[in-house]
Amino acid sequence: MKSWLKLTIAVIMLLSLIFTGANIVLHNYNKGGAGRPYRVEAERIAAKIENGEEYSLDDYRYITNVEIQENGFKGGDSDYLVKEIGGTLYRFDYSYHPDNTSAITCFNVCFGVTAAFVMLLLLFLFIRIIRPFEKISDYPTELAKGNLTVPLKDSKSKYFGRFLWGLDLLREKIENQRSAELALQKQNKTMVLSLSHDIKTPLGVIELYAKALEKGLYKDEQKKKEVAAGITEKCEDIRGYVDGIVKASSEDFLDLEVNNGEFYLSALIDKIKTFYTDKLSLLKTDFAVDAFSDRILSGDLERSVEALQNIIENAVKYGDGKKISIAFSREDDCQLIHIRNSGCTLSENELPHIFDSFWRGSNTGSSSGSGLGLYICRTLMRKMNGDIFAETEGTDMVITTVFVIL
Repeated sequence: MKSWLKLTIAVIMLLSLIFTGANIVLHNYNKGGAGRPYRVEAERIAAKIENGEEYSLDDYRYITNVEIQENGFKGGDSDYLVKEIGGTLYRFDYSYHPDNTSAITCFNVCFGVTAAFVMLLLLFLFIRIIRPFEKISDYPTELAKGNLTVPLKDSKSKYFGRFLWGLDLLREKIENQRSAELALQKQNKTMVLSLSHDIKTPLGVIELYAKALEKGLYKDEQKKKEVAAGITEKCEDIRGYVDGIVKASSEDFLDLEVNNGEFYLSALIDKIKTFYTDKLSLLKTDFAVDAFSDRILSGDLERSVEALQNIIENAVKYGDGKKISIAFSREDDCQLIHIRNSGCTLSENELPHIFDSFWRGSNTGSSSGSGLGLYICRTLMRKMNGDIFAETEGTDMVITTVFVIL
């Protein structure tokens, strides 16, 4: 807000400076009699006199009298100038009173209208853009702090409609994710407590059996076999609990919502090109997109963009930065999009695991990451009834996404 106030003051000062300076120049122009049209008329008459031509002062607006100065210059009330024509001095009396008041008035009116327009424009921008933005400028900071209950102040400015809608959608998304996270934490805590209690019972039985065997309380071989069978049974119970934990941990933990519909292949590629053409150019990475035939695909356009972006980001992060390309092919009723990057150092035995959650290959080095990028790609593609697979060709990594053609 202070910056806007400074800008407004600077504009007002600039307009005032222009207005004052222009008026000073125009008034000085008026006083100096710039242009001096009487000199032009005097030159024309002098040319006629020199050529011996007749002339009439009635044809001239400013020159009032012309006479030869034989006995020196005589004073008079009118202004005059002297010219030498053929060795003779001539006096040219003239009457000239320049008046550019109308020009000054016209300038002031035009400048006043322009200045008023500029000030109204600044006022409009302040009311419709600057002040509404000032009201919501702290909202992203509050979201970052985790304050999801802060009210989003409504703005009547149509310029922020989509922005406000996006912020509110972001808040709802974060709130839903927090609720899901809390529910998951509660579920995990409940599961841990339940399993702890369930495992404690068979462990207690096994402990009793072990102590009894250690102290030799069972002399009968048949009884010993029954105790061993009991220990085995309790171990099976514990194994069942452990399998339950493994199964729960392997279930899908990401709530990736997909709204399947239809979209054009060109719309998908245009979004990718718009983002990565400039980015890869800055990274000095060659980026090529092959020609393709436009088709209508099944799926969620935004989620498809997200999937391709994850693949390209992996290519940027783990490739050698020399080249990334996108090619196309068709198999039956499926559209295949091949994303290739150079500089792949992933071993063949690691290739089947790149779509697993939290898995990171030996080529990651010191690069940061969660190991979820390609896992999310596979999840999204399968939710859109498509698929994804990867292969290596020499030192190139090729990841192919499969979309259903409508």
